Amino acid sequence: LPGPAAPMKLRDAPSACPSLWRCLPCPPAELRLDLVLSSGQSFRWWESSPGAWTGVLGGRVWTLRQDRDRLWYTVYGEEDEHEEERDGCPAKGTKLDGAETDRILRDYFQLDVGLSALYRKWEAADPLFCKVAKDFPGVRVLRQDPVECLFSFICTSNNHISRITAMIERLCQAFGRRLCCIDTRPFHAFPSLSALTGADAEARLRALGFGYRAKFVSGSARAIAGGLGDEGLRQLRTAPYAEARKVLCALPGVGAKVADCVCLLSLDKAEAVPVDTHVWHIARQRYGVAVGGKSLTPRAYQEIGEGRAGPRHGTSGMVAVSPRAGTHPLSAGDFFRGLWGSRAGWAQAV
Repeated sequence: LPGPAAPMKLRDAPSACPSLWRCLPCPPAELRLDLVLSSGQSFRWWESSPGAWTGVLGGRVWTLRQDRDRLWYTVYGEEDEHEEERDGCPAKGTKLDGAETDRILRDYFQLDVGLSALYRKWEAADPLFCKVAKDFPGVRVLRQDPVECLFSFICTSNNHISRITAMIERLCQAFGRRLCCIDTRPFHAFPSLSALTGADAEARLRALGFGYRAKFVSGSARAIAGGLGDEGLRQLRTAPYAEARKVLCALPGVGAKVADCVCLLSLDKAEAVPVDTHVWHIARQRYGVAVGGKSLTPRAYQEIGEGRAGPRHGTSGMVAVSPRAGTHPLSAGDFFRGLWGSRAGWAQAV
């Protein structure tokens, strides 16, 4: 039998194997890779060389780079497709169709949503946003796979981005399908639901350092596999926000915080307004929004779920707002949706 394929070389710029790169028109005002891919929305990208981002998307390994008004990308073949390299380039490129890879990338970054026009709208409506926007152009919300997004955010409780990233990497290495090896670094697909439902899944996750989250990951995987299925989870994209949130909150270990993050980042609920403790205070102090309590307690968070909340800047440690109107005379959730509009959840990411 042939031995394992030799590692491929990282292609960190279009000058490396030009025939294996494609580009999409995309000015920096519409997308800033460095701001979006490091913000805690997704945990599967790393800056593989200055300005180049490598990660796993749709069961393939990609490297992305921006050059003025273009978004460049290259997709690596899987190991079983890999042939001998010549001058650092595979003898043959991947078998993926260029139009299909364009579609995958446009969908992931939601490039059909005109971000510059939204920024102008938010700036006109909100002087505070106007100040922040100058330093953070091109920040948009990713449209992630719901299974990956859900299990990634189950790992975010009481955690920080670098530790979450390491946990997700261990999860993929242990349970995901190996895709390829680039410069000696192995890459794996995100695990399937079935891979996480095994009888020993919880014990293996605990051995990987998941702690109490191990029970939630394996329990939620079994609950989805025995109920909605991954396709049913994806179909929550067409359900009303409140219904999607309710379904998610019924899963083991999924509270309002995780459910709201998943709704915004993978289920097309652009009206969700994620906040954290820092922005809880911003809502009260800078916007003067009357939200109950002096801190973001569990009870106060429940009020957020009823439609009483504030904005945030950044995306790690997210908490989000249901679209239902609150009963307070001044509901912060209603306030910010009224201020920022139907894509208020996008404004908070800036």
